[in-house]
Amino acid sequence: MTQMQRVHLVFPGTQLSVRKALKSCMQGLTHLEMSQDDKSSVELVLAEVLNNVVKHAYQEHDIGVIELDVTRQGDALKVTLLDDGIPMPGGKMPDGLPHDLNVLGEQDLPEGGFGWFLIRELTHDLTYCRDGNRNQLSFRMDLRGAPLPN
Repeated sequence: MTQMQRVHLVFPGTQLSVRKALKSCMQGLTHLEMSQDDKSSVELVLAEVLNNVVKHAYQEHDIGVIELDVTRQGDALKVTLLDDGIPMPGGKMPDGLPHDLNVLGEQDLPEGGFGWFLIRELTHDLTYCRDGNRNQLSFRMDLRGAPLPN
């Protein structure tokens, strides 16, 4: 009998719900025998995209719904995130360019803005679209640390 290779969650778009959903998702992926590096990367990217939804897509709403689907496909995870918040500015994802950290003093270091850079660095096939009243973000993450379980 093969183990389920998919985690599908629907939850409120609040900070507390995101923390609970992230924990549930990572627990649901434990049977996939990912390396600790892969687990850390997956958790980091999911935390960034989920928190972005709460902070930006639902900035004008009291509450919204987030749908998260994570599926194992060979040596990769395919992730799809849906929400019914406001669309991304200009209908596209932020560039996520790296910050210049060569500054004179600590007070000159940039505050925030690292999320999209990390997301773009750790994912492949990153796409965003607005489908009716819903945002859809999809991406793939390679799993390098462990072979596909039997």
